[in-house]
Amino acid sequence: MMIYGVVIVGIVVLWAGIWFYRHQKLLEERAFLLREAVRNRDFAHRLPVKGLFFGERALQRTVNDLSEDISRLLAQNEVESWQRLTRVLTHEIMNATAPISSISQAYLNHPKIKGSFYEEGIRAIYETSCGLSAFVDSYRKLTSLQEPNLEEVVLCPFVESIRALYPDLEWHLNIEPSVILSLDENMWRQVLINLVKNALEAGATKMDVRWRDGLYVSNNGMPIPADVACEIFVPFFTTKKTGSGIGLSLSRQLMVRQGYMLTLAERPVSGYTVTFMIR
Repeated sequence: MMIYGVVIVGIVVLWAGIWFYRHQKLLEERAFLLREAVRNRDFAHRLPVKGLFFGERALQRTVNDLSEDISRLLAQNEVESWQRLTRVLTHEIMNATAPISSISQAYLNHPKIKGSFYEEGIRAIYETSCGLSAFVDSYRKLTSLQEPNLEEVVLCPFVESIRALYPDLEWHLNIEPSVILSLDENMWRQVLINLVKNALEAGATKMDVRWRDGLYVSNNGMPIPADVACEIFVPFFTTKKTGSGIGLSLSRQLMVRQGYMLTLAERPVSGYTVTFMIR
């Protein structure tokens, strides 16, 4: 009888030891993933709490929340840095192009220039300087955004109004009628329209918009290459021949000003190639 009891105790101790070892390996793996996420600046990375004790779950949730806060702060600092740089660049370029436009226009209006050999060249200078001024002026919107007018908005009918603008796309909406957000409707409308336009330019035929602790906007257009994904929110960066490179940067700025964060999901929603998240 005593031997039987010793065997039972031994089995229990062995099982507890194995379980303890596996639990520690789980925590070690989580520590490694967290370290890699920080190293790669992936602050949107969230680790599950399943399989943890209540204290460990609370700690993991706190780490997940802190990661989101760090991500928002970094995005806000990045936005402010780009705004300062853009403000300086546009100011200097406008200062340089304004006299060129003015002087070349004066020459074009001079009677000795009209119909002469020099008219075509001066007109090219004038039109180029005007085009550059218009191009630079379009970027001023990155540094002169209005303050958001936040209101309580029911999300589902608001997204329905965006869908109505693009009837040729196949839409899949999955948003509970109870989802209400504090947002600026005009800013959100511009952001969602930018995302839909980008999807259309990438050849998308389907859009999926769903709510899962955040808004997920997906499309089935051309996927975004990994070497480009980290650059898409940088002002002036574009892979399009006719792109301005401010659409996604402006969209992120509009979200940050309202206390939200616009990011590209590491893994798209199943059945789609690209997913953006607003959280």
